[in-house]
Amino acid sequence: MKTFLTSLLLICFINQIIAQNLSNLSFGTDSTFEVVSWNIEWFPKNGQTTADSVKTIIQSLAADVYALQEIDDTTLLKQVVSTIPGYECYFKSDWFAGLAYVYNTNTVQINAQYEIYTTQPYWNAFPRSPQVLELTFMNKDYVIIDNHLKCCGDGIIDPNDASDEENRRLMAVNLLKTYTDSMFPNDRVIVVGDWNDILTDPAANNVFNSLLNAPDYWFVDFPIALGNSANFSYPTWPSHLDHILISDELFADFSKPNSMVACIRVDDYMSSWSAYDNNISDHRPVGLKLEVDSVIISSIIEKNTEDKTLLRIVDVLGREVQPTSNTPLFYIYENGKVEKKIIFE
Repeated sequence: MKTFLTSLLLICFINQIIAQNLSNLSFGTDSTFEVVSWNIEWFPKNGQTTADSVKTIIQSLAADVYALQEIDDTTLLKQVVSTIPGYECYFKSDWFAGLAYVYNTNTVQINAQYEIYTTQPYWNAFPRSPQVLELTFMNKDYVIIDNHLKCCGDGIIDPNDASDEENRRLMAVNLLKTYTDSMFPNDRVIVVGDWNDILTDPAANNVFNSLLNAPDYWFVDFPIALGNSANFSYPTWPSHLDHILISDELFADFSKPNSMVACIRVDDYMSSWSAYDNNISDHRPVGLKLEVDSVIISSIIEKNTEDKTLLRIVDVLGREVQPTSNTPLFYIYENGKVEKKIIFE
């Protein structure tokens, strides 16, 4: 009996070690396009330990593009990326704002890289100028816009106070919509980053209203915001602050069976949240995976839903609705599962 218990404890210990190994992380596949948004909290938070961990995470997740925020030591990040086969990094800033891209040169062709809203009239809305990456993946063109909006605030938008944090984020969101509407009206656009605000605020104080109310944009991470706080990107508040927005040119791709969005719980592969927070970041990465083959699905049918009790169906604003075609909806089940659906007709 003692031998059995000893063996059982040894197996549990080995399984715990395996579960805590960053090398066991996974996300990217050969048949999907992945974009991961990640605030690494003034990289490197804990020197070489952070650098080594970030290298392992980037390699293990194997995403095509990483849109990063809060990069303090660009030289060290370049050194880290230079040791990852097939990856390169890009920085561009008139005054460095901590934004960066890391991308897989074997899967992604870079067509253009630049900043927007760089002049003084926009500094209040954008303390860090957004960075744009235009690229081609599997013969399809994409535009990614990386952001880090103003932090903090009291949750109330004061339109009469130019220094009000919520008002500054509201202006930034509206400017991002204006830019994508005018510059990329028919392009596959993905807007990512640390938006420093939550999607589920009441409409009167929701900085995302212009995008949430627009039928041609979709915050695909909305189910995370509606879900368990244990899965939020900023769990110490807890709040979900890191978002991924797509344009309608990507709705069909996102609704394919192998597409998904996830808050990637890297801390589950370490000894604890504290270990992650102390050595890597206070934000978890949020990843988008798109199935990009040429087959357009005419309808999305979720499997194995007969054993789940449907509680309600909500739209992108969290309002309870009836099933509707050609509109992104979230199906919330009694067991806590949230499923995305678009029925195309």
